[in-house]
Amino acid sequence: MSAPAPAAAPLADRGHGRRNTELLLLCIAAIPVVLLYAMYVVNSSLTLSLSTLGVPLGLFAAFAAAHVAIRFLAPEADPAILPIVFVLSGVGITFLTRLAPDSAVNQIVWLFLSVAAMVAVLAVVRDLDSLADYKYTLGIAGVVLLVLPMILGTEQNGSKLWIYIGSFSFQPGEFAKILITLFLAFYLATNREALSASMRSFGPIHLPRLRMLLPLLVMWGISLLVVVFETDLGSALLFFAFFVIMIYVATGRVSYVAVSLGLLALGGVACYFLFGHVQNRINIWIDPWSAAATGGYQIVQSLYSLADGGLTGVGIGNGLATTIPFVQSDFIFSAIAEEMGLLGGSAILILYLLFCVRGLATAARAKSDCSAFAAVGLTCAISFQAFLIVGGVTKLLPLTGVTLPFMSQGGTSLLASFVIVGLLLRAGDEGTGHEAEMASASQRESERRDPILTLASQAPTGSQAGAHVASVVHGSHARGHFGLTTAESGVLGRVALSKRLTTLITVFALFFAALVANLTYVQQIDAERVQNMPSNNHTIARSAYVQRGAIITSDGVTLAESVQQSDGSYLRSYPQGSLARHTVGYVSTQYGSAGIESTMNETLTGRKDYSNWRSALYSLAGVSQSGSTVALTINSRIQKAAEDALVGYTGAIVVLDPKTGAVLAKASSPTYTVENLEQAMQGTGGELLDRTTQALYAPGSSFKAITLSAALDSGTATLDETIYAGPSLEIGGAEVSNYGHNDYGSPSLREAFALSSNTALGALGVEVGAGTLVSYANAFGYGQNIGQDFDCLPSLMPDPDEMTEWETAWASCGQPVGQHESPAGPQTTVMQNAVVAQAIANGGVAMNPYVVDHVLSPEGIETSKTSPRSLGQVISSTTAEQVKEAMLAVVDHGTGTRAQVWGVQVAGKTGTAQVENGNINSFFIGFAPYDNPTLVISACVEGQGEDVEGFAAGFAGQVLAEALAIQASGTGN
Repeated sequence: MSAPAPAAAPLADRGHGRRNTELLLLCIAAIPVVLLYAMYVVNSSLTLSLSTLGVPLGLFAAFAAAHVAIRFLAPEADPAILPIVFVLSGVGITFLTRLAPDSAVNQIVWLFLSVAAMVAVLAVVRDLDSLADYKYTLGIAGVVLLVLPMILGTEQNGSKLWIYIGSFSFQPGEFAKILITLFLAFYLATNREALSASMRSFGPIHLPRLRMLLPLLVMWGISLLVVVFETDLGSALLFFAFFVIMIYVATGRVSYVAVSLGLLALGGVACYFLFGHVQNRINIWIDPWSAAATGGYQIVQSLYSLADGGLTGVGIGNGLATTIPFVQSDFIFSAIAEEMGLLGGSAILILYLLFCVRGLATAARAKSDCSAFAAVGLTCAISFQAFLIVGGVTKLLPLTGVTLPFMSQGGTSLLASFVIVGLLLRAGDEGTGHEAEMASASQRESERRDPILTLASQAPTGSQAGAHVASVVHGSHARGHFGLTTAESGVLGRVALSKRLTTLITVFALFFAALVANLTYVQQIDAERVQNMPSNNHTIARSAYVQRGAIITSDGVTLAESVQQSDGSYLRSYPQGSLARHTVGYVSTQYGSAGIESTMNETLTGRKDYSNWRSALYSLAGVSQSGSTVALTINSRIQKAAEDALVGYTGAIVVLDPKTGAVLAKASSPTYTVENLEQAMQGTGGELLDRTTQALYAPGSSFKAITLSAALDSGTATLDETIYAGPSLEIGGAEVSNYGHNDYGSPSLREAFALSSNTALGALGVEVGAGTLVSYANAFGYGQNIGQDFDCLPSLMPDPDEMTEWETAWASCGQPVGQHESPAGPQTTVMQNAVVAQAIANGGVAMNPYVVDHVLSPEGIETSKTSPRSLGQVISSTTAEQVKEAMLAVVDHGTGTRAQVWGVQVAGKTGTAQVENGNINSFFIGFAPYDNPTLVISACVEGQGEDVEGFAAGFAGQVLAEALAIQASGTGN
């Protein structure tokens, strides 16, 4: 009777070896857990001591006690699972304490209770196979817990997941997950061989019989019920994924997986079109930015946090993930990746992958199908849930709202996760070679049914031993019960199972590799774009303790500066009120940033300064330093003159340097101040709209400068030739008429242009041709994103192939009338109109406008200067001189006399355009002095229910007079 003793010793030694390895790993794991918590303590301005480090040290003691218990209760369990869970729990409790300190104490209590529950599971459940006898009871209990919130649940944040009993609350679904997983494991283990053989062939397609497919259909239906009644997309996906994974592992039939995915796709499409909450989740996933104000706020804030994290993170306690609603539960990974960076976030994902590998390795060495499938399901319950939530918060997958196991706030979730760990450890302790030989579930069931044969088969020597091997390997007793032998029987079935587990490990490795790759994209490749978004309040708030650089005008007036407060932070100040407000923009933790504050954010916050080796080193390392000053091309006095001219009116004025394209003034009315930004955001007065660059107008007769340029430059006409300018003319089967049906007779083209005859210029445009007209408009800048350092809507022209003669005639006069696939045109910005006048004043060379002249380092050293850039030679210099001559006549005695400036020759072109609401907008483009232009102007005044004909010319003359005086005084540069 003592003969087996020598064989038991190696098993005991192996058990001690596993536990010693576990203890060593726990000690190693304690280093990052304690270190992270210590960093949090230091950041909280507390003194490091045993007291302040009580949480991580107490947690280590709890896991050490659990380790001791495992030595006695499950000595053969996997040695890596407990240390992995310790690290995940330790990191989680550190971040929960930092993010939600009021909830941390409660979570710590739950964490210690969960560790105790894990040990209790090991003490109570001594054999997973014994639970298989109660599989239907477990399944029914799981379904009851799953649907219970539909009846008794309280809705929170759009989902009915919680049940309240007084002040106590819990999520039944967390425990339903365990019970249903165990039911599926035991059901599949019992019916494994039948499932693999129960197939119907339809040509090359093999499908399972309906009888065997029924559990799959039931699970599909339950998943849909969860989505419909509990609006819990995450749980539905989890339960369905568990089933698909387990049925594949049990049978190896790809057809089962295909049918499952087909049902999932069918159910998903149906839910998308039938249920608004599902559709909303998908739409937010596709484009969270446009839905940030409605339902995408959480994911947008998550992406802001991740973008700020970078490679190594911003440091424990320095992140801004607290702006994410429910960050301590659904989005805790975003906080971790922000403060620990890509390296820390990837390390967490690798730990979950290692947990998955060790759990599936436990399944591979399990003593029975029941233990193996239970280990698979329980492992996937943790691993797939981690994949699902991390994919959601990093925008790889639609957001589902499940918790991150071991890390998110939630006592029920934490307790359920540790129960799963306890069951996994039990499955590992029952591994093959430890007091039991491997066998299929069907054989074990048969052995329980026929104990006499079981005792006979356990004889250790001789022919009886051979009978035992035959029974196990060939499944003779199983055949007596099932009446079949398949590839899933005996040893061959275990080999097949091992291969599938290897495949499953590969699949999960690919899943987590995708998470790491996506995290790399979000935190490294796409981070700069996200950080520079005008709506990114994270980056703005982070710069509160950095002295943001000033924004000044070309004549030295400060438009924006940072003033230090008593707490060391800096408050942005705008000394000149609303002056150049649309150009300067704003920086707000609530509304993001706009204008120069947005486009030059990197420079203003001091992140990029390579003027000397020290600043360059700091910039590369991401060390905070004072921001650089941005000097604009705008002249404060010319800017004020433009804004004063527009007071009480809706419109815009742009003043350019004709030789360089530098913007000397850029005014839009109505405007706003930063103090009333919130009111402007909520109002409908259009104060936030920059009408110089972000509004498209029908340019009216101001476009005739392009039409005349095209006709002269292409040789279609000359200024002195006679042209019909009567009151109306039929072109292309429809009428083209002069404004007010005025009859100008048959003047020269020069005079027809000065009088702004539509019939003359319309007929000339038809003669030029749609193709030529559009090509010249594009050469002037239409269809391009003009502006070197600011955003401007592209001005529009139709596709010439779609333009009729009548449309071409009206387009030549600046009135869009077409109805076709391409946009009606012309439609222009006030800035684009300024570029047209600038090119004519500059000998036919169009310059790309810009507003930033140069950048000064904190020490006052010029570190960069904007170089003028040409858009190209639009028309020849000879043609430009001819058009200038025609534009001079417009102001001298034509429609633009209100733009005249005493003592200075001004050239220009007026325009009026009727818009859809019946109002008439007024335009003017021009330049002065005529002989040697130093100023180019473009003005627009919207009608808004009143007659503003000629107002733009008058405002332009007023601004030009003041600007010329400023230049003459020597303060115009």
